[in-house]
Amino acid sequence: MRKTKIKTIDITALEWFDKANGNSYFAGSVTINFGTKAVRQYTMPFQYGYGDSYVDQAKKTLEEANEKLPQSDHGSMSRLCRENNIILRTVKHENCKKSELKDI
Repeated sequence: MRKTKIKTIDITALEWFDKANGNSYFAGSVTINFGTKAVRQYTMPFQYGYGDSYVDQAKKTLEEANEKLPQSDHGSMSRLCRENNIILRTVKHENCKKSELKDI
């Protein structure tokens, strides 16, 4: 199957904060070309990370799935999308339960 050009990247993450140890964890999904026939979705399993680290992991997930990402001098997902006219939408749901992350 030939992969079509990337027009949109949607990143959704759930975050859980382990109060006992003071660590943040996330899990989520990355969707390419949402709302089109060429939609592709990838999962980011439960892992350590805080802040916007879920966005960096999304890029790594796409690279591991052999998605043809355009090159960027900077390397960040937001810059890559901005330089290549790709719509980037991100959302992180905070204060989730650990079990919600494990279900992804």
